[in-house]
Order: sequence, then C-alpha cells, then structure tokens
Amino acid sequence: MKELNEILKIKSKIPLSQATVINIFQTTSWMKDDLLLQLKPYDLSIEQFNVLRILRGQNGNAINLQDIQERMVSKMSNTTRLVDKLIKKNFVKRTICKANRRKVEIMITDLGLDTLITIDPIIDKTEKKITNNLTQDELTELNTLLIKLKNK
Repeated sequence: MKELNEILKIKSKIPLSQATVINIFQTTSWMKDDLLLQLKPYDLSIEQFNVLRILRGQNGNAINLQDIQERMVSKMSNTTRLVDKLIKKNFVKRTICKANRRKVEIMITDLGLDTLITIDPIIDKTEKKITNNLTQDELTELNTLLIKLKNK
C-alpha cells in the first residue's frame, strides 16, 4: 500500500493534519470520478442525481427549491440551474403552487423515476466497489470518524 508522500511524490514529511486533509480531498475526487463515470451515459452530474434522489424521497409530493437545497450533499450547488437542466431532460417538472403563486414546486416525473430505477443498481455496485477494501466494522468506524470530524 502506497504512503501519501509516495502518492504526492514528495520526500519531506508533512504534518499529519495536512496529510489527512489532502488524503480526504484525493479520496473524494477519486470517488466522484468513479461515480461520474457511471452517470455519464445518463447525462447526469452527481448533483443532478442527488436532486433526483431527493425528489424520489418525497413519494410523489412536490418540494420547493429551498428544501431541495437544504438536503443537497453539496451545499454549493446552484439548485435552480440543476433543476432547470433536469426539466430540459424531462426528469422533473416545475409547477406554481395554487395556494401561493410565488412558490415554485418541483416534482420528479415518471421518466426521472424510471431512470433512477435503472441507475440505482449501477451506483450501488460502484459504491460497493469503492468501499470493497474495508470491512463492515471499518466502514462503521470511518463513518463515525467523518461525522466526528465534521462536528468541530
């Protein structure tokens, strides 16, 4: 197994905190690349896929843009732009709330649901491949540590 210094092609020892942050960034990039490769044939970004899963979780109920944004994995995403792209692909539809005409509601379409049904097993297989080198106990510990890291 390669050490981080070897991967980065550096000879000097770097502080453990710096090595950890770099390692997490590299791992995130590697994971995103693997997932993007699987989503590419469906013309979906990871963020668009995330929006579709959020909408599916609504079980046929509409949701507004702000609620989608709050549930996004990447909070930096431009939700309006993501939804607009999904509308063009007929994966989601936008409606005006009858009770409040200023409120826009978003729903997943049948095509969006069918696409997720097709993609889900592919993404599941990819996630299992990504985490294959870790035991269930190690995955649990890693999740615990990542949550602890975020709760600064």
